[in-house]
Amino acid sequence: MRKLIFSVSFIGLLGAVWVAYLSGITQPPQPPAFAPPKNPYPSGIYAEGIIESDQPSGENINVYPEVPGTVKQIFVAEGQEVKAGAPLLLIDDSVQSATVEQLHSQAEAAATLLDELKAQPRKETLDVAESQVVAMETALKTAQDALDKQQAAYELNSKAISKDALDSAANAVLTAKANLEVARKQRDLTKAGAWVYDINTQERTYNALLKSYGSAGALLAKYTLHAPKDGVVLSVSPTVGSFVSNLGAYDSYTQGQAPVMVLGSAHAHLNVRCYVDEILVPRLPAPVKIKAQMSVRGSNTKVPLTYVRMQPVVSPKIELSDQRLEKVDVRVLPVIFRLEKPQDLTLYPGQLVDIYIGE
Repeated sequence: MRKLIFSVSFIGLLGAVWVAYLSGITQPPQPPAFAPPKNPYPSGIYAEGIIESDQPSGENINVYPEVPGTVKQIFVAEGQEVKAGAPLLLIDDSVQSATVEQLHSQAEAAATLLDELKAQPRKETLDVAESQVVAMETALKTAQDALDKQQAAYELNSKAISKDALDSAANAVLTAKANLEVARKQRDLTKAGAWVYDINTQERTYNALLKSYGSAGALLAKYTLHAPKDGVVLSVSPTVGSFVSNLGAYDSYTQGQAPVMVLGSAHAHLNVRCYVDEILVPRLPAPVKIKAQMSVRGSNTKVPLTYVRMQPVVSPKIELSDQRLEKVDVRVLPVIFRLEKPQDLTLYPGQLVDIYIGE
């Protein structure tokens, strides 16, 4: 029994010694998946960069609507090339379309009334006025004949016609003359057509309605977003049924407002916007001497860069984090470089890269 216990203890001791030996062996380190970026310049400086489409100024083209509303239709897809003026997105315009139609109808009604005023006098209306003059002339002749007869009878025999009857006949003639004068003036007024002030007022009313119709039509056109220039659709934030405004579309991932669409250029080259720490700004070479090299994260590819321009203003470094409300102590100077797209490497706007700048 003692021999068995001794044997088991000895075997356990040997096992412990073997495990300790194996644990003491140093394992060789695994080779890295890709080499970390190295400074290719004797006194180069490092900066973080972000790839963007090539633009003469600014960054990518952020498309925002000028009117709020619900997205009714999206005409493009991400990655699609578009031409300048191509429709991108339609916002529900039913209310504005009804307003345009209403103002159009009002402008047409005002134009019709203006034509009516300019077309006066109407032949039928003038014929009625002429007939009224003829009628008043006939009435005057009848009254005058009656007065002449009564006047002749009165002169032959003053007792044949009473003075009152003679005065009534004379008054009837005066009334007929007044009525004839009114009829002639009414005919002249009808013949003169519409008053110039009425025509001017109606012209101004028509022009005001026409401008309101044009303004409403221009606003209606803004419910369709168009491509401002040739490019490639990089992102489409809303979906059909989403609400958009001049602040953009709500992004459920960042819980903030994002551009409705982002367009990039369709050129064979891209830009890299790198952010140089303000502490390193004094070490930047002169623009004519600047050289730069880009390292793509996740690969060993090195891409030479061509200096384009810099934004001569130092700003807080929030571009890469998109945290607008955080306290930022680092301030950076944006410097833009251009690169030709490598044949063996796929790059996308928004991709983070490492930049070394030297001379």
